[in-house]
Amino acid sequence: MEQTTKDHSALAQQFNRDEDRVDWHDETLWWIREKRDKAAHQLPEWESLREAASQIKNNTLSNLHDYLLQFEQNAIANGLQVHWAADAAEHNQIVHRIINEANVVRIVKSKSMLTEECGLNEYLAKRGIEVIDSDLGERIVQLAAEPPSHIVLPCIHKKKEEIGELFHQHLGIEANISDPQFLTETARQHLREIFLTRKLALTGVNFAIAETGEFVVCTNEGNADMGAHLAEVHIASMGIEKIIPERAHLGVFLRLLTRSATGQPITTYSSHFKRPREGKKIHIIIVDNGRTVQLGRKDFRNSLKCIRCAACMNTCPVYRRSGGHSYHTAVAGPIGSILAPNLDMKKYADLPFASTLCGSCSNVCPVKIDIHEQLYKWRQVLVKNGYTPTAKKAGMQLMTWTLSSPGRYHMAGKAGRWVLKNAPFAVNNKLNPWYRQRDMPEAPELSFSEWYKQNKKN
Repeated sequence: MEQTTKDHSALAQQFNRDEDRVDWHDETLWWIREKRDKAAHQLPEWESLREAASQIKNNTLSNLHDYLLQFEQNAIANGLQVHWAADAAEHNQIVHRIINEANVVRIVKSKSMLTEECGLNEYLAKRGIEVIDSDLGERIVQLAAEPPSHIVLPCIHKKKEEIGELFHQHLGIEANISDPQFLTETARQHLREIFLTRKLALTGVNFAIAETGEFVVCTNEGNADMGAHLAEVHIASMGIEKIIPERAHLGVFLRLLTRSATGQPITTYSSHFKRPREGKKIHIIIVDNGRTVQLGRKDFRNSLKCIRCAACMNTCPVYRRSGGHSYHTAVAGPIGSILAPNLDMKKYADLPFASTLCGSCSNVCPVKIDIHEQLYKWRQVLVKNGYTPTAKKAGMQLMTWTLSSPGRYHMAGKAGRWVLKNAPFAVNNKLNPWYRQRDMPEAPELSFSEWYKQNKKN
């Protein structure tokens, strides 16, 4: 989907033009949030699991170098081929080289937010490589030429009627079909031929275990398994933060991941890949792409604990009402808003401000990332580095000057009340961003200070 601007506010305004879609999007994601709460409340040890996961991740991030080397050593011993990529460009080059070595021009891919972050599909398409996304939601947005709007539910912004129209245009079904069962079966039949004919499959990685050199991929559709097991070559792309120390720790994260994501007790498929079958190859690409920079930022290192459950998106009042595409980055929502500025502070300077700082994201995070606090800290960093709009900066300086003096504060209050009473058109117009979405309040007869002086008891 082409976007004419890269500003969250403007993109959110586009999404909000369709009020019915906004309401439906909001209600659907809140329903998933409620499912998460029910699943969490069924486990008396839920908070203990969150604390354990958080501490395991703390240990991992503090010893990341050692765990990565341990994983590499064990993975190589298992017969995996290990590659290291410093950034997105190197990751894409490695993938392309492996594809060329396999002498194929068509591959199948299961969901991987890292490859979205690296822009892999576009990179390969420009080089004549056909990539078919096999996750149902990913395939839908791929047919629509759009990026995913959610990291677990990539086409949550689409209605079934729109999906039916896409399948009519690209998969040849009859027009005006919106039955979910029929559409799912259509996708299943379409993808079955893909799985059977692709010699190379690419997956993401949910967890990589340093102790054993294996990695785990979690899906509800089994598409990662279909692609990887039927292909001759399997490429797995993982960020360096996906490491956990021991296999015994995996159970903690698996119990948290899907309950937080969709309210399920566990993912339908949690697939372990340890060694290639005879005649097959497994490549794993370990990617940095700015993660070590984030690790070195004391206030933001905890963001690398993220297990990509999207619970913060499902609860966020801004995300639910602005849509994932308004964040113009691979990982949207609150977690994306603290990850993206690390990659490009100027490009993503708007995202930490796309929040009410209500703290709901931190409350539901299964690994206890202090998301709302990091959003606030990013705002401070961005302002200090000059990455905020001139008008906003000037407005905040004016407010600072006004609020720093009781006399100026009271004078401004009187002036504001006079304008609201006698010249409301001065603020009730399209130039006032607040007024675009709200009605300005009626001016009170007295300020609180004036009322207090008149009514206080001697």
